[in-house]
Amino acid sequence: MQMRITRTFLAVPAHQERMVLSAAASAADAVFLDLEDAVPEAQKDFALQAAIEAINTLDWGPKTVCVRVNVPVSARIRNEIGELLRAAPRLDTLLIPKVERLDDIRVIESIIEASAARRDKPIGLEVMIETALGLVNCDVLAGSSRYIESLHFGVGDFSASIGAKGVEIGLSHPSYQLTSRMEGGYYAGTPLDMWAYPMMRILVAARAYGLRAIDGPCGAFRDAVLSRDLALKAAAMGFDGKQVIHPSQIGPTCGAFMPTEQEMSQARRVLDAITSAEREGKGAVQIDGKLVDYANVRMAQRIVAMAHAD
Repeated sequence: MQMRITRTFLAVPAHQERMVLSAAASAADAVFLDLEDAVPEAQKDFALQAAIEAINTLDWGPKTVCVRVNVPVSARIRNEIGELLRAAPRLDTLLIPKVERLDDIRVIESIIEASAARRDKPIGLEVMIETALGLVNCDVLAGSSRYIESLHFGVGDFSASIGAKGVEIGLSHPSYQLTSRMEGGYYAGTPLDMWAYPMMRILVAARAYGLRAIDGPCGAFRDAVLSRDLALKAAAMGFDGKQVIHPSQIGPTCGAFMPTEQEMSQARRVLDAITSAEREGKGAVQIDGKLVDYANVRMAQRIVAMAHAD
């Protein structure tokens, strides 16, 4: 199956009709209707029915339409998945939060397969890695089921899981830095990225099994600069997209996952240079004093593919 384009994955509480209407009309590549963290316990039954109605009645265009159900150990999840698969044929994927063990995936598989006869369109799974145990097991989880299409980094809950300081989702704590003693007796601090390790581990696990990798959101949704820059970091690492929690983040985030004119120009130069080298029977060539071979070609092809994702 061709990989979905999910540069921007907009989260919206399923019980908030106005927000759902806005999400359906937005420019997001994908939307997930949330039944979990964004919905109070007393509203969860209503949220499930509201999600089904919205999926069936709104015009979602080419968007990937997803529902985030409750955690695998929840008493609600069997009914949620069963109802969604029975009553919402437009649904593309299920986002499963706080996946930690193979048993979590097996539970979801058993529910899907019990409901398979009710549905013509296959369902995909998007797996959230948002605890220490989930990260430790993410390599195994990524290859555990034919239904899995992506790994998402749940940075907020992951932060809580490891006991990190701070309450701003997606941002490194200002104290997380390397302090060096410099000549002259003064000290200098170099900021470090608290999330580089879990992001890279999730990305590598996803790529090993041909899955999409989606970064968690920037909680400072009114800060366009932070939204853009955190998306640029994820895109530079190789992520396919990023969760967003407000429509104002869609433009800056989507733009971050598109190559710049300079990146496109360099990619074309690499591809043109290799084409010329092949005519001369060569597999490598120099550009600006740097060796370019078929590894560079594959890197350049990725840049070109990003530009033509639409």
